[in-house]
Amino acid sequence: MSTQDQHGPGRSRPHSHRPRTRRLMAAVLTLTAALAATLTPAPQQAEAKEDGTVLTVAVAQSVDSLSPFLAVRLLSTSINRLMYEYLTNYDPKDGHVIPALATKWESSPDKLTWTYTIRSDSKWSDGEQVTAADAAWTFGRMMTDEAAATANGSFVTNFDQVSAPDPTKLVIRLKKPQATMTALDVPIVPKHIWEKVTDLSKFNNDSTFPIVGNGPFVLTDYKPDSYVRLKPNKSFWRGAPKFDELVFRYYKDQDAAVAALRKGEVSFVAGSPSLTPAQAASLKGEKNIHVNEGPGRRFYALAVNPGARARNGKKFGDGDPSLRDERVRHALFMAVDRGAVVDKVFQGHAAEGQGYIPPRYSSYFWQPSADQELAYDPAKAARLLDQAGYRKNADGKRTGKDGKPLDYRVLCHATDPNDKAVGQYLKEWWGKLGIGVRLDCLDNVTDPWLAGKYDLAFDGWSVSPDPESVLSLHTCAELPATPKDTGGTDNFICDKTYDELYARQLAEYDPGKRADLVKQMESRLYDLGYMNVMAYPNAVEAYRTDQIASLTTMPEKAGNIYGQDGYWGWWSAVPAKSAGSSGGSSSTGIVVGIVAGVVVLVAAGVFLGMRRRAGAEDRE
Repeated sequence: MSTQDQHGPGRSRPHSHRPRTRRLMAAVLTLTAALAATLTPAPQQAEAKEDGTVLTVAVAQSVDSLSPFLAVRLLSTSINRLMYEYLTNYDPKDGHVIPALATKWESSPDKLTWTYTIRSDSKWSDGEQVTAADAAWTFGRMMTDEAAATANGSFVTNFDQVSAPDPTKLVIRLKKPQATMTALDVPIVPKHIWEKVTDLSKFNNDSTFPIVGNGPFVLTDYKPDSYVRLKPNKSFWRGAPKFDELVFRYYKDQDAAVAALRKGEVSFVAGSPSLTPAQAASLKGEKNIHVNEGPGRRFYALAVNPGARARNGKKFGDGDPSLRDERVRHALFMAVDRGAVVDKVFQGHAAEGQGYIPPRYSSYFWQPSADQELAYDPAKAARLLDQAGYRKNADGKRTGKDGKPLDYRVLCHATDPNDKAVGQYLKEWWGKLGIGVRLDCLDNVTDPWLAGKYDLAFDGWSVSPDPESVLSLHTCAELPATPKDTGGTDNFICDKTYDELYARQLAEYDPGKRADLVKQMESRLYDLGYMNVMAYPNAVEAYRTDQIASLTTMPEKAGNIYGQDGYWGWWSAVPAKSAGSSGGSSSTGIVVGIVAGVVVLVAAGVFLGMRRRAGAEDRE
């Protein structure tokens, strides 16, 4: 699907995301977790405020669902991070795994049984105690209810049994080893609330407010395509956030969101998902506005519809059959100048695309060899089309043996100016090959995407420290069960070789060996030609320093704020008034953070020394 954890209709897994982190050997994991639990700092206390302070974040994406079982867009999964604790979290400094709802974990010698100690100082916002039974119910429902597995089902497909022997002990028994057991990016929900829901496929969790959770914020109000309101969870075990309210406000027009930032009507602008180069340039140097930029965790791609199909073998949709020919796909690949995309569209605020995992995650970053690379070569692209039987006619149009011209529909996100800009280049580049291009720029690209009614689409996902979640999107298991169902697939890819590699990396605990298997998966995906990764955009965002005194980027050095693997940015944010800030704009490019990577908790002043995880991760 699209992006924003996904991009546009966005699916985010974790899955919005489903970021998962790599696995250490069982003995090392146990030692690391125990050390982390020992060094976890005392909860930070919220400062008293004289007047109400509101942190308003302008977003260009709407919420697909407030149900953590259904939500896949980046905004939605980011909100889940704020509402519900996961078993583990990621350190904002470098992304290694740290305790969250689970204070420690250990595996059996055969690595098939994992035992998590659930913290005793976490309460649901309605006052009920959080217990291991809540986690067991969450995972158990995902194992037995297909609707509950919509967003994050790949985490539990290898689970054999989940139990809660006592309130602080969660036990998960696996069918075979699974390298993501310290990175189960699944929001844990309150059993006493959710067990009353009979049909999870239709329940969007938006009927009763406030919504019961145990994260740093409590969702208090929501209006579709308008706003989401959250207030601090005063009983959050790490300490309550400092702002009195956090609001995500939807702007269909990104220029309008930037204008609102200038006027002080919003505190922060992330863009869709980033500011354009022109917008960022216009904001730099403005009084009380700071532009933050760092290497992004996203990739920006063109996805090819290989022919929509379901797991039951039924085909559907109307994707152009010419795209099932690998030579055609490679020709389209080689007729896209990725360097021009970076230079002319992103104006240097991106890195040129290659493999599926951004260079930010160096352990998993892959590049094609010289003889494998599908480099920009329009002449070779034309020869491939000729070989595939699509030659130019007297009018210069490429046609097949049936005389039908090659005219492709490209799904485009109406709110993303990059899609529209790249789309114009596609018309030029592919037009020279004799191929027609029609941009279908829609507010809602999800419906035609799920229906398989497109030829190509602008695509992109946020990748987490562990890439398993985004890798799973292209497995056969993620196809919809039937044409009437909704699967977790990105664009209907189903390849036996890719699936075999996926299974091997998921069962591999050795970090180096697993990374090699992941790179083989990226290589296979590249060779298939279904995903043309054009760029890795930087995270470019801006905020008002007269409203926000400081917050945490992830990673600490040149990281992003919006769409983090965790809740650090908004949880750590300090109002300018309470910090005694004059609101002067900073030009250093690095945000002064509370946690700032090594998790410095202001109230406690404690340094959290965590042993770094060996290894390098929306859905949406």
